[in-house]
Amino acid sequence: MSMTRIFTSAADGIDPATVPFRALPTGARLPVVGLGTFGSDHVSDVQIAEAVIGAAEVGYRHFDCAAVYNNEAIIGESLRTIQAGGIPREALWITSKVWNDMHGRADAACRQSLADLGLDYLDLYLVHWPFPNFHPPKCDVTSRSPDARPYIHEEYMRTWRQLETLVAQGLVRHIGTSNMTIPKLELLLRDATIKPAVNEMELHPHFQQPELFQYCADHGIVPIGYSPVGSPARPERDRTPEDTVDIEDPVIVEIARAHGIHPATVCVKWAAQRGQVPIPQSATRRNYRANLQAVVADPLTDAEMQAIATLDKGCRLIKGQVFLWKDNQTWEDLWDLDGVIPAKKPFE
Repeated sequence: MSMTRIFTSAADGIDPATVPFRALPTGARLPVVGLGTFGSDHVSDVQIAEAVIGAAEVGYRHFDCAAVYNNEAIIGESLRTIQAGGIPREALWITSKVWNDMHGRADAACRQSLADLGLDYLDLYLVHWPFPNFHPPKCDVTSRSPDARPYIHEEYMRTWRQLETLVAQGLVRHIGTSNMTIPKLELLLRDATIKPAVNEMELHPHFQQPELFQYCADHGIVPIGYSPVGSPARPERDRTPEDTVDIEDPVIVEIARAHGIHPATVCVKWAAQRGQVPIPQSATRRNYRANLQAVVADPLTDAEMQAIATLDKGCRLIKGQVFLWKDNQTWEDLWDLDGVIPAKKPFE
């Protein structure tokens, strides 16, 4: 694929120097929008890899990857093409994540991602989920790992210490969390030597997570928002009847009409202006270019931002049912809604 692809900066691209950023305590600059690389069930690995090159051609420098997406090797080809085209490694921000079945083996997981991506270091490495519960790709939401268990802080810290070692070794520049809750973050902040630079979390107008968002802001943790336009292409197995559709919300639609843009672009503008880092996934050039353009021009007004702030429905779309650890649980048990982390009881 990309072995014969030539990187060429697009005439209609966005100057990366104009893209806003979030400054981290290290002085590093995290571009305020990134390209998600989860292909779901609708986009092939080749399409994702082509989108990485195309996105870089229109000005993207931030790419959010993960081992579990099973496409890092082909994305690595794209990254080599981008660098061969004149974009230095230092101009790119590459994130990867340790998957659940590699908790406690983060060194091996990181080195595999580096090898697949063709990199000497990662800008950001995350613990993808706080649970070590494995499930096969594309399994039904009722699937359960036979050795599944709840969050056990001592086990999580063992993995976190390994990420801290990766920083000391120079293989990773920053480390962070994903799909965490306030009670879990409180324990991590208490015990970590290196604090998380970011927390990647579901964020969109119908699921704004105001308490967790504010907690991150108060503790110097940058919120990275996945599913920023409401994940319209998520797999059917992840859909439930009560889900709502952000880009069909009348308020979003009216703001889009006023700006002459797609409702999805409104969601990206809102995310960046609110203070999070959206990582929308698209393999369509028109869409990923519009998502980057969204953060450099024609901002939403204060009134529009306030109108969107009223749309929160608490509608979590990525519920994580496959990570439950016993029968007769609901997905809410994963998210510490009462402020308490469920403990594993004897003989469970």
